[in-house]
Amino acid sequence: MAAQILVIEDDPVQRRILTGMIERLGHIAHVAENGRAGLELLLRRGARIDVILLDLMMPEMDGHAVLAALAERHISTPAIVQTGQGGIETVVLAMQAGAFDFVVKPVSPERLAVALGNALKQSGRPTRAAGRRSRGDVVRFEDVVSASEAMIRVLELAKRAAQSSIPVVLEGESGVGKEMVARAIQSGSDRAGKSFVTVNCGAIPANLVESILFGHEKGAFTGATEKHAGKFVEADGGTLFLDEIGDLPLAVQVKLLRAVQQGEIETVGARMPQKVDVRLISATNKDLITEVREGRFREDLYYRLNVFPIAIPALRRRKEDIPLLVRNFVEIFSSEQRLPKTLTVSHGAMALLTAYDWPGNIRELESAIYRAVVMAERPELDIADFPQLAVTLPEGHARGVVPHLSPEPFRSGASIAAVAHHGIAPQGTLAEGRPAQGGSVQGGSVQGGSFIAPSERRALRSAETVIVEQAIPSVDAGGNVRKLAEVEEELIRFALKFYRGQMSQVARKLGIGRSTLYRKLKDYGIDPDDPFSEAA
Repeated sequence: MAAQILVIEDDPVQRRILTGMIERLGHIAHVAENGRAGLELLLRRGARIDVILLDLMMPEMDGHAVLAALAERHISTPAIVQTGQGGIETVVLAMQAGAFDFVVKPVSPERLAVALGNALKQSGRPTRAAGRRSRGDVVRFEDVVSASEAMIRVLELAKRAAQSSIPVVLEGESGVGKEMVARAIQSGSDRAGKSFVTVNCGAIPANLVESILFGHEKGAFTGATEKHAGKFVEADGGTLFLDEIGDLPLAVQVKLLRAVQQGEIETVGARMPQKVDVRLISATNKDLITEVREGRFREDLYYRLNVFPIAIPALRRRKEDIPLLVRNFVEIFSSEQRLPKTLTVSHGAMALLTAYDWPGNIRELESAIYRAVVMAERPELDIADFPQLAVTLPEGHARGVVPHLSPEPFRSGASIAAVAHHGIAPQGTLAEGRPAQGGSVQGGSVQGGSFIAPSERRALRSAETVIVEQAIPSVDAGGNVRKLAEVEEELIRFALKFYRGQMSQVARKLGIGRSTLYRKLKDYGIDPDDPFSEAA
């Protein structure tokens, strides 16, 4: 049965494009040119609207105002917000306001299909959207929970890799889901249903790696009391997944090279090599080309393995995936714990989870959700259910609010603006938020200055400190105007850090093209992943 989708978008071109996408998915689109018209249409149609697709930046009544109106009227229709700005600020603010999901313009048909599928599932409508992640060994591409453009590209590459038996290298930090992508490649290939053998190269003692990979004959060495087949033989006809391949000893890399080139292995203690038919998928959290330059990884093996590299981005670089992953894990663990009903997640908790950078990536997120579900005392997970995150973020984040991102973060905004502009506090306040001479605090207000509630003081001090640190001086220590190149370099470094290395966003906000930005990075010797490090 077709779902009813309300598109609230002020751009007529975007309205036509979105309407076409929605209709191709088999749904019915209703359109409104601004927030006010959209809200009126929603109130007229009532429960007949299943999902709202909402632009954030519109005249008359923007997306934030629409979300606030929905909350005020207790309308629970899932809202997917879309914007041309994909920074963490927009994501957190949208989640705080009650958005179900978040997409970045221009949204692809695949991303829109996933977002609508999940929203329809939330609203109780049937959908052909991808199922939730399987907890078993068999993982299909549709089991990979993701909707970000970066991960859609990863999965497209992985599907292409599944059509052949060429070696694949999955690159990415620990916990990003490399093994899951490897299992999906196996399931999508002609080796589906065959053995999938995993070897963590970094967890095997150096003196046992060769025996575990290639096997050994009885009596081949002291303690070899019986014959051992080895992982290559165990994976014969299927797939061998070598995790953390950058940790393999150089002596073993020589034998691995022969296995890749000739399709045969040398069992320890055997007289003749043994033929094997193995699809090899490797994974690493290291930069293998750097390992090659420094002599820790064989160059010939690198080129044999790195035929089809796939880089999986860290979770902090695909914040759009966090809400989907959170709901997926909550559903899985609620079922595993045999809870009568799947737990829900509050807007504040979702904002907190989205704001956190997850250095341990999906593995850390999964662990945090598991702990929260097991320890939950209420049907809704809230900020209090994630104490380990609250202590690692600034106070505002810990309350589910990001002070310096809110439209009106503090009533003492004039003080902050003055600090940012001049580096000094205006009359009546000091830079750390205390009243200056002539001003006093009584009952949470500053007499002779701006009002500062007690609960806001620490956040204010933090925000003012951040703004002072962000200020880029226009004169040098000698009182002379700084060179344009110096200011430009400093601004680029700040923009890279502020937008978390999102190059398109940085270039757009600086008003230059991506190619120009890359040229300037090269000129200034700036590393986009560590913009404040000194040039090499």
